[in-house]
Amino acid sequence: MNIYHHFSEFKRLNNAVATIGTFDGVHYGHQKIIKRLCELARATGGESVILTFFPHPRLIIDPENQDLKMINTIDEKAKILAALGVDHLIITPFTRDFSNLSAEEYIKNILVDTIGIKNLIVGYDHRFGKDRKGGMPELLALARTYSYQIEVIPEQDINDVAVSSTKVRNALLNGQVALAAEYLGYNFSLHGRVIKGDKIGRTIGFPTANIFIEETYKLIPSDGIYAVTVDMEEQSFKGMAYIGQRPTINGMTRNIEVNIFDFDREIYGQGITMTFLQFLRHDVKFTGLEALKIQLQKDKEDTLAYFATLE
Repeated sequence: MNIYHHFSEFKRLNNAVATIGTFDGVHYGHQKIIKRLCELARATGGESVILTFFPHPRLIIDPENQDLKMINTIDEKAKILAALGVDHLIITPFTRDFSNLSAEEYIKNILVDTIGIKNLIVGYDHRFGKDRKGGMPELLALARTYSYQIEVIPEQDINDVAVSSTKVRNALLNGQVALAAEYLGYNFSLHGRVIKGDKIGRTIGFPTANIFIEETYKLIPSDGIYAVTVDMEEQSFKGMAYIGQRPTINGMTRNIEVNIFDFDREIYGQGITMTFLQFLRHDVKFTGLEALKIQLQKDKEDTLAYFATLE
């Protein structure tokens, strides 16, 4: 898949089959649209194009609201789309100027003149242009002017999937990582860099790698303990992850840590990926480190029991 970070990098196609959206999570509903995109491109001898935006439009239109977090980083999204067979991904900066394009400017300047669409696939409720005033009537009217075809994914087809990015986010924020995986068709993950911590885990027999997530817009699941796999240097390990403020030692900041099973190496500065498989328990405050140690031993047993069910 070819990736472009600005329209100026993209060479106009003769037969582009395109769709547009943020596609956060690339969940089952999104995958239905993307599958049809690739099918139509093959059937018409064209090339599939996805136009997406980064940062998310809501973060530009409402910059004071930092509550919206993304299921995928832009790199994660690109990898998923590539695996689905998309030919071209345009990641355009969503700016105030872009948001102020009229419906016709948007279609003529971007979709027709820059991308070269011959077919456009959109959801039944697709909105575009300044103040989101453009919709299906404008798309249909301008299709005759600019010689492109429109295929609309009907409301029933989208609703039958019963998935939305909001549902996925809510599941993750409630710790329901297994439910999120059902919606997504894959397990949610966090990628970060290992940084130095205060090494308290080592003193009670549960050393952890502290993870720093560079992308501040990335959604972090609910506080608690999770069964995870940890991937680094093309190796995969089992482990249990912790997200929380470490109330037992009166912690003040939210930490992301992972205890990697059967592992004893220094990995400071290394990038690792944690894939969340199962929620084990909520974060609670214990009476002291000894009580915490006893609970962590039980957590490890529960995690290993969970992995045993997968074998």
